[in-house]
Amino acid sequence: MSSLPRIDIHCHALHPKIASKVVAQLQEHYRIPAVGNGLWEDIVPRMRKAGISYSTVLAAATKREQVEPANHFASTLVGTPGMIPFGTMHPDYEKYEDMLAFLWDSGIRGIKLHPDFQGFRLDDPRLEPLFAAMEGRFTLLVHIGDRLPPAENPTCPFKFAAIKKKFPKLQMIGAHLGGVWHWKHTVEALGGLDVYLDTSSSLFEIPQELLEEIFRAFPRRKFLFGSDYPLFDCASERELLQRRMKFTDAEMEEIMTNANALGLVTPQMKPLEL
Repeated sequence: MSSLPRIDIHCHALHPKIASKVVAQLQEHYRIPAVGNGLWEDIVPRMRKAGISYSTVLAAATKREQVEPANHFASTLVGTPGMIPFGTMHPDYEKYEDMLAFLWDSGIRGIKLHPDFQGFRLDDPRLEPLFAAMEGRFTLLVHIGDRLPPAENPTCPFKFAAIKKKFPKLQMIGAHLGGVWHWKHTVEALGGLDVYLDTSSSLFEIPQELLEEIFRAFPRRKFLFGSDYPLFDCASERELLQRRMKFTDAEMEEIMTNANALGLVTPQMKPLEL
């Protein structure tokens, strides 16, 4: 077994005041029954069962006014054993440089965008100064895909690829194996690009031939394990990925630990005791 800690790169731990509402919205939008209640105390035993030392805590500000409180809350989570908090941004928020400096000083190195829920398109040109400021410093994790075709959807593999081509030094993670329900476009849009793909919210429905095609098209070091809790359980997703891809234990361990290469775990962060 690898000496590196296992990381769940796609996870949501919600504030108790909004957890039940957000989980209900997720279930309604994706038509997937959630396995958890969205609270951190529900995640911890699942992490221990899967041997996972760190899970990201992802959030998405749906309007400009939410950026600062959401990021200040994320900063208070740094140091909670097992947590890797991510920041959030919005194209309507103009003080992004000051906010990036605050996040950096807090020990946060990742930004999550979910344009579908945040109310903008990933190809919105107002995002480009943010991407330029993040380049070489922060990791950008983007939700990709939905039921609309790529051109009509706020996100898609092609929009994600365009960002990487314009900002080649920006470290990027394409969620859901390059796009939930957009999997047939992943290889065409992202093949040959230096991007990471997380495995979250894919295994429940992706056809076997597409799953295998995507894993053949990219180096295994570019795949990151993600559960998308509270929709899915990390231990169950780990077992399902290994079974569907017929990975050896060593190959599966590589997927579970690849995220250590991204530099998201800063000295302020402590692993969960397993």
